Amino acid sequence: MRRIETKVLLPANPKRSKLWKQITMNTKQTIASPVSRRQFIRSSSLLAASAAAVASFPNILHAQNKLTLNAAIIGVGGRGSGAGGNFLEAAKIAGVDAKIVAAADVFPDAANKAQGLFGVANDKCFGGFDAFLKALAVPEVNYVILAAPPGMRPGHFKAAVAAGKNIFTEKPVCVDGPGARIMYAAAAEAKSKGLKIAAGTQRRHHAGYVETIKRIQDGAIGDVSELRAYWVNGNAIWHRGMTGDTDLERQVRNWYHYIWLSADHIVEQHVHNLDIGNWIMKGHPVKAWGMGSRQQLGDKPGEIWDNFAVEFEYANGVHMHSYCGQIKRDFSSVSEAVVGSKGTSNPAGSLKPSSGEGWRFRGNAVDPYVQEHVDLIKAIASGAELNEAEQVTDSTLTAIMGREAAYGGGVVEWDDIKSSEFAYGPPTLYTDASKMQWGEFRTLRPPMPGSHDIFAKPPQVPTA
Repeated sequence: MRRIETKVLLPANPKRSKLWKQITMNTKQTIASPVSRRQFIRSSSLLAASAAAVASFPNILHAQNKLTLNAAIIGVGGRGSGAGGNFLEAAKIAGVDAKIVAAADVFPDAANKAQGLFGVANDKCFGGFDAFLKALAVPEVNYVILAAPPGMRPGHFKAAVAAGKNIFTEKPVCVDGPGARIMYAAAAEAKSKGLKIAAGTQRRHHAGYVETIKRIQDGAIGDVSELRAYWVNGNAIWHRGMTGDTDLERQVRNWYHYIWLSADHIVEQHVHNLDIGNWIMKGHPVKAWGMGSRQQLGDKPGEIWDNFAVEFEYANGVHMHSYCGQIKRDFSSVSEAVVGSKGTSNPAGSLKPSSGEGWRFRGNAVDPYVQEHVDLIKAIASGAELNEAEQVTDSTLTAIMGREAAYGGGVVEWDDIKSSEFAYGPPTLYTDASKMQWGEFRTLRPPMPGSHDIFAKPPQVPTA
């Protein structure tokens, strides 16, 4: 196979998150593909939010009714802090007055970081499991950023909708079937209230993806016959060790390594790429099967795997081949590819028809981590419909379906995962997350096909 080296030129933007750096990082690849990887990556390179981008964005303000956004950040970790900066940058692009007025985190020291980062008043930085309710109760808050660990998302989202707030929610939005059902119900309630919801599946707000996928759906490469999705890192995921006074605290501080908090990396990270497949196909898969393992994590505490290979099938018979990994290796790729009856595509920004000239996206694009907030602000100001809660829940549940197919070693169907009763987290997490307390909580053995089955009655989920 031909070795392809890619190099990406990124605009200076100190607020760009680590995730976007990963997506556009330099990679060395040895993958046979009908589409040039160099063309793919170059076509999706970003330009900084510039004066031209501002000029092209419609003025959404009216002098007699100027919009002011007051945000609360729930979960002030790396992504929450990054999303806060993205929100403020987006407000400048849109010409909207905006500030961050409240912050919440289960750890008070994390919440207090918002004072130095964003100038949040000391008495508006809340710590503890009920901190999110205190932040939502701050009267002037009309914009909420949800960025706590994914297992906490359903409870936080439900409360924010009940409080009537416009919401930016990070992905993924749940870790299991019970959490997904909370999300679906709250998404419907948000729609009935006319709330504006944007999700952190930022590719849906990137101009290159938007234009390319529109062309795919308009038939530029014929009928879609196959999809591929990759989140294959060349190094292991971070591990923070085990610090804290109780089981629950130790797990939350090292949240990525516990299924009830992160949903495993096939959900927490790879949901981005799986979401592209769902976007192109205008729906979710109906079944999945796959495999994976825990290899390089070794004896490190935790439950998750470090690699997955899953095949998804859509209702029309199209298959999506999915690969993700967090292990040290030479090959790495964070990308998607589409095969059609009349050509191929990298949905990030290029088409290669079987005959005729190819096409590449050459337009300007605001950093999609900023653009997703710009789009949300625009919807709030104009009253336009924007509610991405159901679609991001569909994509999250797609990843969960693939995870359980690999964990259990069998075929998992959509209706079964959507209605599944097994809850990975503590019971209070699903009934009233504000009443959770630090204490003891079981640790699972890393799942093993043949012994792990959440669909069995009773479920077979061995503990450590």
